Amino acid sequence: MINGKIQIATVFSGIGAFEQALEKQNIPYDIVFACDNGEREIKETYEEIIEYAKNNQLNGIELSNYVKKLYDNTRKENHMKTSYFANYDITEEKWYEDIRFIDGNYYKGKVDILVGGSPCQSFSNMGRRLGLEDARGTLFYNYAKLIKELEPKVFIYENVPGMLNHNGGDTWARISKIFNDLNYTCFNKVLNSKDYGIPQNRNRLFVIGFKKCVKFSFPKPISLNVTMFDFLEEKPDARHYLGKKGFEFVINPKYKGRAVINNPIIRTQKANQQFNWNGDFVFEEYELIANRKDVLERAYVGYWQGKKGVIRQLTYRECYRLMGFQDSYDYSKVNNLWRYRQAGNSIVVNVLEKIIIEILKVENFNE
Repeated sequence: MINGKIQIATVFSGIGAFEQALEKQNIPYDIVFACDNGEREIKETYEEIIEYAKNNQLNGIELSNYVKKLYDNTRKENHMKTSYFANYDITEEKWYEDIRFIDGNYYKGKVDILVGGSPCQSFSNMGRRLGLEDARGTLFYNYAKLIKELEPKVFIYENVPGMLNHNGGDTWARISKIFNDLNYTCFNKVLNSKDYGIPQNRNRLFVIGFKKCVKFSFPKPISLNVTMFDFLEEKPDARHYLGKKGFEFVINPKYKGRAVINNPIIRTQKANQQFNWNGDFVFEEYELIANRKDVLERAYVGYWQGKKGVIRQLTYRECYRLMGFQDSYDYSKVNNLWRYRQAGNSIVVNVLEKIIIEILKVENFNE
């Protein structure tokens, strides 16, 4: 902690759910660095980039700048970075495009909390020694490597609960072994967003690691006293209302696995939510929009469960609210697809809020 501010670093940073949690809890923080490639890919392989760095004797910062140029050459915007920079206090020097090329030794001892959740990929190719080297070829390896180099006081790792039984439990056995071999006291639990004030049925695995030996307890579930309807906007934009084809698709029982209407607790938000009529939808009775010319010019008026009305998507703001983000969060710098995609790919802020509260009960970052 520096000047009363927790020093944080995030990888697979997305739109900054952990940063949002700290802000909602009025916890001062500084961003040591953040990293996300914005779902872009470069043609150069890891081996080619490392070979180039060796031949040209690039240090860590020079390598980072070189990798940034490679991503710039794709001529694709890093939408995650765009949203992140619009909302948080960060400079270009503190932003990395690719976790594989972060030199954690440069920040050794400078990070209080490291946060990230790597994609669960290629674990079946890991070796049998159960060590850090066996995770090579996976982005989890890079996350674990950063922990080893940074030596943060605490790390938070998030992933889908399927990681626990992936490959018959072998994947989790290897990952937990790697965490423990890093000499961290680790705790793990699957938490559901609906147990922490957000009406969304979203289970996620959280691993909390402490550099010192502590007795940590995950936050206890609380009673849910809100529904999806408490998060809706009073006057949604007309663009979110469905036409005839969309209306009939959404109410068709054949597609109930893709579309759900008026669920008090929504299903897990996803990256492709609201596109191709996928996700949670809202039915509004006709009387509610009878005086809205803009809606009637666009929406199909039909019947659902014997009632006359219209159906609409969840709006951008509603999706962000249902992930725990404040209304002050600015998503205006990215297009419609990315607004939904970024919300669906994020971590629920309320869950992180409860976790950080419990962390602060056992970890004094002033020490």
